[in-house]
Amino acid sequence: MTNSLKIGALSKQTNIAIGALRYYESLGLLHSERGENGYRHYSPDAVQQVQFIKKAQAIGFSLEEIGEVLTVHEKGDTPCGLVQSLLQEKIDQLAAQIRQMTEFKTELEAYRDRWASSQPQVTPGDICPLIETVTLGA
Repeated sequence: MTNSLKIGALSKQTNIAIGALRYYESLGLLHSERGENGYRHYSPDAVQQVQFIKKAQAIGFSLEEIGEVLTVHEKGDTPCGLVQSLLQEKIDQLAAQIRQMTEFKTELEAYRDRWASSQPQVTPGDICPLIETVTLGA
């Protein structure tokens, strides 16, 4: 285990909390060997692997997706096709969310404009007569 890193050293080199490193290992994203004393020992490649995990997270990949990518890599294949496919799924999901948010914004603006010019009648039991005018969908 020469040139191996203990978890504290890996944490310092990657600026990732020890708890996060243990979590990555529990998910199979990171691998260590145990010394006779039970300490985790990581290969020098672990620094690059942790940096890869953080970069993938920074562009929106889940830990599960990162695990898929790492599995392909560990089998000796280049996972770039999978990465491009996952990225396109994220782009499509974001486009759908943007459409939904734009529709919702338009709906809220319509309420705002309608309420700005209305003097709602307060009826007994109303908390806010403006909100009472909202129609709930199915």
